[in-house]
Amino acid sequence: MVQGVEFNRLMLEMRSMQTEAMARSKAVAAPAAGAEQVQGPSFADMLSKAVGSVNETQQTAGEMAKAFELGQGGVDLTQVMIASQKASVSVQALTQVRNKFVQAYQDIMQMSI
Repeated sequence: MVQGVEFNRLMLEMRSMQTEAMARSKAVAAPAAGAEQVQGPSFADMLSKAVGSVNETQQTAGEMAKAFELGQGGVDLTQVMIASQKASVSVQALTQVRNKFVQAYQDIMQMSI
């Protein structure tokens, strides 16, 4: 059940990032007369942040697994398994995003001018 909750949380984060990016692109595309243009984070920044978050999740899972293997107190097997599943789901989601980008790039490159 926890895995489903974490996947849903990850999907909600991705959707909120998409909504935020779309809102910013609309604001940049049609600024109001006399309004200053507000620069938000670039797509590369957002992607870098997402990759960093996945990396952080993996490192946390690895540290928890190591602590459990060494018998350190306060680390429960269930916590280790949950952290491991979070890391796995986040990597799978990132892989799917990468696959979509590659497919979009290939589709654009195959377009005739």
